[in-house]
Amino acid sequence: MSSTISLQPEQRKALLHLYRRHPDPQVSHRAHIVLLLGAGCAWATIAQYLFTSPATIARWQQRFLQGGVAALSGQPAGRSPRFGWSWLGVVYRWVTSRSPRDFGLLRSRWTCAAVAWLLLRLYQVSFSAETVRRWLHEADLVWRRPRPVLKRPDPLRQAKLRELRRLLATLPADETAVFEDEVDINLNPKIGSMWMPRGQQAEVETPGNNEKRYLAGSMSWRTGTMVVTEGPKRDGKLFVRHLDDLRRHFRRCRLIHVICDSPRYHRAETCKLVRAYLERWGHRIRLHYLPLYAPDTNPIERVWWHLHEEITRNHCCRTLEELLDLVFQWLEARSPFEIEGSVYPKAKAS
Repeated sequence: MSSTISLQPEQRKALLHLYRRHPDPQVSHRAHIVLLLGAGCAWATIAQYLFTSPATIARWQQRFLQGGVAALSGQPAGRSPRFGWSWLGVVYRWVTSRSPRDFGLLRSRWTCAAVAWLLLRLYQVSFSAETVRRWLHEADLVWRRPRPVLKRPDPLRQAKLRELRRLLATLPADETAVFEDEVDINLNPKIGSMWMPRGQQAEVETPGNNEKRYLAGSMSWRTGTMVVTEGPKRDGKLFVRHLDDLRRHFRRCRLIHVICDSPRYHRAETCKLVRAYLERWGHRIRLHYLPLYAPDTNPIERVWWHLHEEITRNHCCRTLEELLDLVFQWLEARSPFEIEGSVYPKAKAS
């Protein structure tokens, strides 16, 4: 028998994984022996540096040649429940910290079948997709929708927030500030969790043909009251109509500071309607823009979240007019709203 082993690239990769990350130190030790044999090291050198005997080296060399990587777990190749628990750590690390694309798979997320296939491909161990599913449940993992998180921070975020905090802290008595944003109202209900008998999935009827309306809303920084404008589209026309409603609602204020995000239809340099309106009423209304990709900096987003949670999810309205009536009743009943979040100093009513 040869004193060295010829390793294929996939075998070496699998052995390195066992050596570095396997929870059982004995399996890691065996993988180390085979890796050194594959590197052409003499038995005497391996025995000296790993504090092992030639008999141990011979035993695991023989088992590797007969059963491959799977044999290093001390069991015959193939499925065996006695060492299945040792693969749970490998699977857990894959699904919680790695992507299928890291292993050359053209997939964006893990499935039980993909995990089972990869175990067979890398380690020559065969488990069913249902076995993998059971492991994941035993590891307290669940299959559910993740929460989307923006990962493109505005490089000017802190500078913009400092300017807005300064504006709110030094706001004169004859001026006001509002947080503005739009929200869409859909006749097809948003689906949310609800109580239902075990084993029976509740149903939410949908009209099928969806209709939409958009609300442009502004929440007063001082009082939490809302001003809302309805429109068929989320565009410059709706925004300008809303600015005019603000001007009329706060007619006793010398200047209205509108704090909003910065799509094209909110900016004078990219929207002719906004530019024309500000040329006429710029002495009464001034726009301030929030950091990019930062919905957490706009307190009115929490109002829209509560609106969806309490009104639009699982609603049973048959017409859009009926749904809008509920929306405006809710806004009227809940106003004034509390400024939620810790981005800005706490507002005080005048």
